[in-house]
Amino acid sequence: MKRILHIFIAVLAALSLCCCTGNTSKQSMDNDTTTIQSLPVMVDDTTVEGLVVYYPEYSRIDLVCGQMPSQQDTSVIFCAEAAFTHELLDEFAHSNIDGDHVSGGKRYKGAACKDNSGAFAWFGDTTWEFVHGEYTELLDSVAAAGGMGFGQAIIIYNGESIRPLWRDNKVTHYRALCEKDGRLCIVDSRDEVEYERFVGLLEQFEPLHALYMDMGAGWNHSWWRDAAGKVHEIHPVAEKSRYCTNWITFYK
Repeated sequence: MKRILHIFIAVLAALSLCCCTGNTSKQSMDNDTTTIQSLPVMVDDTTVEGLVVYYPEYSRIDLVCGQMPSQQDTSVIFCAEAAFTHELLDEFAHSNIDGDHVSGGKRYKGAACKDNSGAFAWFGDTTWEFVHGEYTELLDSVAAAGGMGFGQAIIIYNGESIRPLWRDNKVTHYRALCEKDGRLCIVDSRDEVEYERFVGLLEQFEPLHALYMDMGAGWNHSWWRDAAGKVHEIHPVAEKSRYCTNWITFYK
């Protein structure tokens, strides 16, 4: 009888250990999932050597104009210069942004820009669109939907590189707004490279669409926020940063 009782106790102990181990594993998995989902911006610098990719986990996007979003605004998780600035002016004017654009659901007339070969628009819900070519109707639609949009130079559209390249091979840091596997991301060259080299790296990355974003000393000043709320500047403020006019801004 004692032997049977000892065996019964041993079996109960083993079952208890299995249950505890199972619960611990599930809790650990839940914690890991929470950690992944809580990242406001995922940073990937391993998919293509030479590129740094930022994936914002956002609830909305806007084109902020006139003044760069404050780093004290904890709802902002990523911002960077988007459309070109036409002239170096001490006072802001929507007409000094290259190309018509939509900010906060309102459409504005911008300066003419021969380099704007396409556009990006976010419709205020979960949808966005890249276009190659004329984008007047796109901006009308996105303004009616209360979204945002701006014109820029298309680099890749529907998986195909746009040739000939729209700019020369100046050596600098480059950046593009991309759609990759159904997600929006911002792709930076890790180092200063020739433009053709940057396009080659983007081709390796294989986005569906890629739209140029304004760069150069001052215009490349940008930042993102980590899960702890800490701000990381990608490029520092420069003397010409005061001339910047617009920023694509992702909100948590």
